[in-house]
Amino acid sequence: MDKAPSVSRLRRVLLSAALLAPLIAAMPAPAAAQVYGAKTFTLAHGMQVVLIESHRAPVVAHMVWYRVGAADEVQGLSGIAHFLEHLMFKGTPSVPQGQFSRIVAREGGQDNAFTSWDYTGYFQTVARDRLELVMRMEADRMTNLVLRSEDIEPERLVILEERRQRIDNEPRALLREQMLAALWLNHPYGRPIIGWEHEIRAIPKAELEAFYRRWYAPNNAILVVQGDIALPELRSLAERYYGVIPTRPVPERMRPQDPPGNAERRVVRRDSRVREPSFMRIYAAPSLMRGERAHVYPLEVLAHVLGSGLESRLSRALVQEQGIAVSAGASYDSESLDLGSFYLFAQPRPGVAPERLEAAMDAVLARMLAEGVTEEELARSLRQMTTGAAFARDSLMGAARTVGAALAVGIPLDEVEYWPDRLRAVTAPQVAAAARATLRTEASVSGWVLPQEARQ
Repeated sequence: MDKAPSVSRLRRVLLSAALLAPLIAAMPAPAAAQVYGAKTFTLAHGMQVVLIESHRAPVVAHMVWYRVGAADEVQGLSGIAHFLEHLMFKGTPSVPQGQFSRIVAREGGQDNAFTSWDYTGYFQTVARDRLELVMRMEADRMTNLVLRSEDIEPERLVILEERRQRIDNEPRALLREQMLAALWLNHPYGRPIIGWEHEIRAIPKAELEAFYRRWYAPNNAILVVQGDIALPELRSLAERYYGVIPTRPVPERMRPQDPPGNAERRVVRRDSRVREPSFMRIYAAPSLMRGERAHVYPLEVLAHVLGSGLESRLSRALVQEQGIAVSAGASYDSESLDLGSFYLFAQPRPGVAPERLEAAMDAVLARMLAEGVTEEELARSLRQMTTGAAFARDSLMGAARTVGAALAVGIPLDEVEYWPDRLRAVTAPQVAAAARATLRTEASVSGWVLPQEARQ
């Protein structure tokens, strides 16, 4: 099934695309302007409903988000959230086995689902006059899913094959999996979303049923609709199909937290399938929901200055000036229920020793920590990062995914609507302070994936 990009990643894709419109980029963005113009209400039993209107075409995206993900699994049952996501397509008494997606396709629509550490989501894109149909089917499987052994076991094999394709056959994915396990000493973010193979094989039917009954309830869900529909009609449909579903008690999301890191962590994977080495470093970082929230928007700017585009510091120093890297960059994911992650990555040019590239990257970071960002870098990054707000509703489902993912982890809607203004308020001293607080060796893990014969 589809894996949802994080809100930060969606935002970066959107903003990068916007850079193709330099005339718009030069225009000053209006202050305190809503990005999505979302409207929201809550059904009587607690289900939040969000509408992002767009009347450019007679189509809608319909998304249901559950506040449960891989990090909410019981120890020893890794992968159960993702497993259940697959099984949600197996059928109910009203919609027989395998018919959900066939019906959506027959009506000219598309559907899929995704699991993250913090949420699980299901979506359909259809003509606006088919919205009621998909809403009725989605509400039906929220409460009437039938789990049969004859469906579970074949799907288990599908998931194991998905793991082989996406992780086991991808050396860099294996490296990242091991790095996350090393970074998060106690937190479930250290478990793979798809699960460890031996635990996927052992998940029993009774645990899948219990997970469904524990978490899949309207009072633990968010409905987000984007497209050609007005609020009164959406309210009527939501009350008709979701408002009548009985609520269930939902557990508090209790997760163990990590102790402070106090040692350097490194992971090295040697693999015969690798032709060229690559490097990654992950720092535990504040998010909008946990840690020093004042550092979040400065860290967004820091990631852009360090590693976004040809003018970024890492690209200029390692790729253009020193000529020792094929690529280098940085990214930051702040939209998590618990701590977020700050990433650095690079790939050396053929013949460049891994330790030379890593030392050169550390030199760039040391200069950043000592000197901070320049006012010119800050202005350029803020201009580029906020330009895309003008295009935020152009994608049929992009806004719905961004808004839904934020709400699913508890980020208020206003935070999503006004993020360009939050970014524009960032100062150079704030970026420097966020860098010093976050880019600490003891709060990170560094990793290399190397050809089998290479030695670091």
